[in-house]
Amino acid sequence: MNWQVKQLENEVTIWPNVTAYSHPFAGREFRFDDAEIGHVHVGGVVDIPFPRAMRDALLAQGLAEEHRWVPDSGWTTFHVHHEDQIAHAIWLMRLSYARYAIRRSGDGQKVFEQESARLALREPFRSLLEKFVRGSAADRGNPQASEEPVEQVRQDAGNLQGAAR
Repeated sequence: MNWQVKQLENEVTIWPNVTAYSHPFAGREFRFDDAEIGHVHVGGVVDIPFPRAMRDALLAQGLAEEHRWVPDSGWTTFHVHHEDQIAHAIWLMRLSYARYAIRRSGDGQKVFEQESARLALREPFRSLLEKFVRGSAADRGNPQASEEPVEQVRQDAGNLQGAAR
């Protein structure tokens, strides 16, 4: 196991509800309960699924790259080549984690505030993450609004598995 995989696993698996599994394409996959929050390949390629709006904002700000196999999905890629890049990979993974932590919490607004502070989120990421808070302004008037990003990520995950075959 190389240093990128080990460092990410050491950090990500201390987060509540996160477990690590072998990834089919050489690396480690991280899940929040049954939902994948991302994976890292041997060699430092970190792939993370996001709702498309969040993925688009990450790409627009140069914080991640399109996934090479499924570029028109919510999947992003970040390459960790040097020790000083691991913190950004962890930030991206935590951003992915935060939406599940918020959605599955009994107090989503509180978890949203905690995660936003921990990640030092600014716009547009703060608003995009807030969509996962049940009863937020983003989903009042549209009871499915906070479900749609999660469902899109699941569809994109299926597309990624299909592209790899």
